[in-house]
Amino acid sequence: MPLATATGQSPRLWGLVAREIWRRARQKLRTAPAYRWRYAGRTPERVLIAPPDLRLADPQIATEIYHGRFPLAGRLVETGGRSPFAVEGASAAWLESLHGFRWLRHLREAGTELAAANARALVGDWIETHGMHISGVAWEPAVVARRVIAWLQHSTIVLQGAEFQFYRDFLRSLITQIRYLRAMCQHMPGGEERLRARISLAFAALSLPTAPSVLRNATRHLARELEHQILPDGGHISRRPAAVMEILADLLPLRQTYANQAEVPPPALIGAIDRMLPALRFFRHQDGNLARFNGMGATVPDRIVAILRHDDTEGKPLLHAPHSGFERLTMGDTTVIADTGAPREPEAAAGAHAGCLSFELSSGRRMFVVNAGVDKYGPEDFRPLSRATAAHSTATLNDTSSCRFSASPRLKGLIGAAVISGPREVRVERRDGDGAQGFTASHDGYGAPFGIVHERQLALSHDGDVLDGTDRFRRPDGLPVAPGAKDQVAVRFHVHPDIDLLRDDTGRLVLNARDGHAWVFSCDGVMPSVEESIFFAGISGPRRNLQIVLSFRASELGELAWRLTRTDIDRI
Repeated sequence: MPLATATGQSPRLWGLVAREIWRRARQKLRTAPAYRWRYAGRTPERVLIAPPDLRLADPQIATEIYHGRFPLAGRLVETGGRSPFAVEGASAAWLESLHGFRWLRHLREAGTELAAANARALVGDWIETHGMHISGVAWEPAVVARRVIAWLQHSTIVLQGAEFQFYRDFLRSLITQIRYLRAMCQHMPGGEERLRARISLAFAALSLPTAPSVLRNATRHLARELEHQILPDGGHISRRPAAVMEILADLLPLRQTYANQAEVPPPALIGAIDRMLPALRFFRHQDGNLARFNGMGATVPDRIVAILRHDDTEGKPLLHAPHSGFERLTMGDTTVIADTGAPREPEAAAGAHAGCLSFELSSGRRMFVVNAGVDKYGPEDFRPLSRATAAHSTATLNDTSSCRFSASPRLKGLIGAAVISGPREVRVERRDGDGAQGFTASHDGYGAPFGIVHERQLALSHDGDVLDGTDRFRRPDGLPVAPGAKDQVAVRFHVHPDIDLLRDDTGRLVLNARDGHAWVFSCDGVMPSVEESIFFAGISGPRRNLQIVLSFRASELGELAWRLTRTDIDRI
């Protein structure tokens, strides 16, 4: 698709493209030799405090790294005795992870002199090869922000037994990166990475000897960014459940660092954490995983537990997240989480999915109905597939996604595969009563191309044993869809790959968890079919799974009711 055509479909993208071009120009200016003198200056004498790190660590990975094997970003790269920073042909994700240095936590967890010496050698190697050359992936602002946090958090292991010269080189490189990030931060795209950059600058102001004004400025900018990016219901402006988890993993240690330094944290920081912890519980399923919306892949449940240990309230999750655009139904040990929001601005939500009105169902410790999720470190070819509406448990019209993404290589090179168009109006009405929970929501993502509005109603019974759903299709004016319109509907229910999909003696579909528990799918008016699918969010990569598909024409069947009923497999 030509650039003019792609951007013409959404005028706001012109501004996004222009801002990105201008941002890259300023970044190039600030990495030019004539500008680098600004990053020089007085070197701090010591690190005052090493902030804590909540991310899980594995000492076995420290052993792998010692032997030149770096398992980062879903890839294992062997250096063969060479510097890892001289490796060629590695993926962009692997390089970003390498230069981000979060893997230092594994060496710190090992706690041995050998691990400390290896950490010191690798940091020294980076300083020698990249410390004086501000260019490439190593100096992307988002990567610098992660590296600054990691160097501060794990400075004890890096500096353990260090000679004076290395100590000075470490601090000189660290302060150069901090000054560079301070200059670049305001020009970063207005999403999660810019917030992390502000967090890293606050860490630096607390952990190094600095003037009081530096801490005041870092605190003020952080507070402003938190107020902009953390929504009133605790969600992030990207609408990514993963963003809530990742940001909390940085904000909680930052709050502790303020306390350790006897400094008062900004109210915006305390308020953001207090809102985000319930939001994290909101997105958490019965099996401990986060719901697979907007770029969420496989979750390590222990990471969630490590964060939620800091939730002093230990309260129940919210049921309604109107600002983030999600609904939650929870009865007994059954949980339904649904996407009921429109895509946010492309700058903050570059990886948004076309999953409006999709839902996931968990029961006991099992997932039954899911979205495909993403393979975070898998081939780029999978990304468009996982973002499509057909990869979500919702309805598609005419094999078309409810959002349209940029396909122009030129445009993707600037702003990624941004959302060009999609639902503009999503209406939601909560319907709780008589011990049950439910909602009705509609979106107009198919209004412009086909003149059809999709409405979905979900209701979970008081005991959590029955989920009733109704999908309706009408014109924007409320009238039925006229015959002859482009109105081929496919309502999909993606089944988790650990669940068997069977047919009983009466022809009903049974979602069998193999542990005696099952859910029976029934529908009047349409014969459900079973098709193959792909679950991208498997912990070890994509897995084959099945999906239930209801196919019909909206002009012939404007309303379709279906039901999922929990039962004991022995009763079928």
